[in-house]
Amino acid sequence: MKIKIGGTKPDNFVDRWPGEFEIFSHFEMALGIPHALFLITTLKENGKPNVCFQSWSSFYGDSGGYYVMTPLLMKSHTYHNILRDKEFCINFINASYFEACYQTIFNNKNETDEFTAGGFTREPASQIAVPRIKEAFMSLECRFRSDSDLSGKSIQSLVIGEVVSAAVEEEYINGAEKKYGPEGFMYYGYALKDFASGDEGERKVASLNVLRKG
Repeated sequence: MKIKIGGTKPDNFVDRWPGEFEIFSHFEMALGIPHALFLITTLKENGKPNVCFQSWSSFYGDSGGYYVMTPLLMKSHTYHNILRDKEFCINFINASYFEACYQTIFNNKNETDEFTAGGFTREPASQIAVPRIKEAFMSLECRFRSDSDLSGKSIQSLVIGEVVSAAVEEEYINGAEKKYGPEGFMYYGYALKDFASGDEGERKVASLNVLRKG
């Protein structure tokens, strides 16, 4: 039997922190679709580096270019930095750095160097002024293309950037062993323990396990 989930938040889904279900749809919690985790680097207005731990994104292109599509809180430093400077960098890092990535969430004031907060090393980009993260196995240098208010409520905007250059560690460039294992892409998942009770469940961090080749 399939459980039907409608467009209205179930009454038993209770905010764990104020405004949770304003920022996140109830579908996020109920469905638990996994997403790749990465760090977005930008520069604050005062020149300090900003690091944003991010997910819920897509990467796709055609003969006209390759694009990053990511939702961002419209009140966030990252969103305003991108609108001001028109550039940003996507940095993929493996799950062993999860706690370091999380530190950038709690240490994000205007005067904070968020590379230092997370213990990361700056690396100059080739096409943009924003620094890359040296510890990342893959970085995408992006120029801003557009943004669109997702719900029309000025909460989240879908930001699209064009990838103008990519840097990939040599041992990750060929084959799947590094990229699609514990040392590769880090994923975020959410699973309710009990849909009927609205039990908040657990946030999970995962890596890929290749089941088939060819």
